[in-house]
Amino acid sequence: MKTRVLVTGGAGYIGSILVPALLEGGYSVTVLDALAFGQATLLDCCGNPHFRFVAGDVRDEALMDKELVRHDVIVPLAAIVGAPACKRLPAAATAINLDAIRFMSSRLSRDQRVIFPVTNSGYGIGEGDRECTEESPLRPISLYGRTKVEAEALLLEQGQAVTLRLATVFGASPRMRIDLLVNDFVYRAVYDRFVVLFEAHFRRNYIHVRDVARAMMFAMDRFDSMRGQAYNCGLSDANISKRELCERIKVHLPNFHILESKVGEDPDKRDYIVSNAKLEAAGYGPNFSLDQGIQELIKCYAIIRNGGRFDNLGGFA
Repeated sequence: MKTRVLVTGGAGYIGSILVPALLEGGYSVTVLDALAFGQATLLDCCGNPHFRFVAGDVRDEALMDKELVRHDVIVPLAAIVGAPACKRLPAAATAINLDAIRFMSSRLSRDQRVIFPVTNSGYGIGEGDRECTEESPLRPISLYGRTKVEAEALLLEQGQAVTLRLATVFGASPRMRIDLLVNDFVYRAVYDRFVVLFEAHFRRNYIHVRDVARAMMFAMDRFDSMRGQAYNCGLSDANISKRELCERIKVHLPNFHILESKVGEDPDKRDYIVSNAKLEAAGYGPNFSLDQGIQELIKCYAIIRNGGRFDNLGGFA
């Protein structure tokens, strides 16, 4: 019998990559998604007899009760993602990112497993030039970071989850997001040919969306040895500042002009470097480099010419 996986928010940026990979890997997959952005990203999965779609909201407790009991593994991707979106929709962010996870955890049986994506923005301002490990203090700055950190703590205490603290994700997906930092900067390089940076020295870590999907499947395969633990998930050679990121993009697009302004500030105050050694020691390694992602995005933006509808700032109420 195939392992049954429920992916909430499975028609989103990560889910649209993960779900086809799960089906190809021999899993039976149900996606529960509110389709708040009007996306139709999983149409190519509909011909697979082991794929099922449920149009619904994770805040619907009766629906979640009905679906949770039918599955072996839960991947809760449904979320209001990012500091700007959570600031715009604080009630929905709390209800979806935290309250729905609390409800889900209260309904899990002892045999069910959870693979939960968290943001490494929980490290906040970091520890200077010291790498943040899974043992570093969590000091989230934004509502997004706080809700995800609280939800992670709840699931880890229960002992039925593996959590992946994701670096800033980049790369092309059928449910594209241009508001993510690498995706945004490459889009600006292609169409505007310049960017104005505030606090250009702020550092982050990065990871390709396909490597995120691979990491989730890796955790499913090795759940017993990884359960109850958090793992940073990012590119170990991509702990770089915003300025350094732009310089990498400029290698591929030489006409990209990088400007810095001392007037104004970055609304997202994160600044840290991250160690991904724990996940690598478990046997996982990424397949896609930052430069490969930049090249991919340049091709992607030859297709996407109106980036305004590919963000994460609408859809929910």
